Amino acid sequence: MPTADPTQRFSSRVDNYVRYRPGYPAEVLALLEEQCRLTPDKVVADIASGTGLWTRLLLENGNPVLGVEPNQDMRNAGEEFLRGYPRFTSVAGAAEATSLPDRSVDIVTAAQAAHWFDRPRARCEFVRILKPGGWTVLLWNERLTDSTPFLRAYEQLLVDFGTDYKEVRHERTTAEIRGFYAPSSYQEAVFQYRQGFDYEGLEGRLLSSSYTPQPGHAKYAPMLQALRRIFDQHQRGGQVHFDYNTRVFYGVL
Repeated sequence: MPTADPTQRFSSRVDNYVRYRPGYPAEVLALLEEQCRLTPDKVVADIASGTGLWTRLLLENGNPVLGVEPNQDMRNAGEEFLRGYPRFTSVAGAAEATSLPDRSVDIVTAAQAAHWFDRPRARCEFVRILKPGGWTVLLWNERLTDSTPFLRAYEQLLVDFGTDYKEVRHERTTAEIRGFYAPSSYQEAVFQYRQGFDYEGLEGRLLSSSYTPQPGHAKYAPMLQALRRIFDQHQRGGQVHFDYNTRVFYGVL
């Protein structure tokens, strides 16, 4: 686990997170409907629900969703983002201590968050709150780093200027998933997703990441200068693109 408190890492980045972080492919919901018996009557606990990007898809599917979020700023943003959905309930809690009752939910999801969890403790908590036979679904967008010249240049920028970038990459979580589900089995699916940005959007996307320097840091201004150079070199029609593999792991604990 990174040394910084993961529940507080995004407090100063909420606005950029809401505006510039990627959503999730609609195919993920279709997968959960087919494989995990996700129907609109199923109660979902969305752990580390954040600003509500994944939560909204569940609500639009008709599900009652308990959005469990430890960071107050993120939780407030999620409540605002989702205020038009009467089946949403905001909960102050964490993956390791949700505050939800025993055997109260049908499905647990965690989007773009499992790498922050104390996974052994979170697993015990998920088992506690899930009804017998309930599913646990972990998913995240894994940004491709080597598929285009722009993405290679952006990756190098993160290596050069990031604070603890290498420590929080999702690849470590992917390698540890087997241990999280063990002794139960799990399945994996991968979907493709793409985001396009003008320069303002690209800068906002960069600054939404918890491992990038903030204003006042010695690397902040040089990082943005490098970002501008990368954008100008690689933009086509005023846009650059992020490509993702959306990874979905699902099983019954």
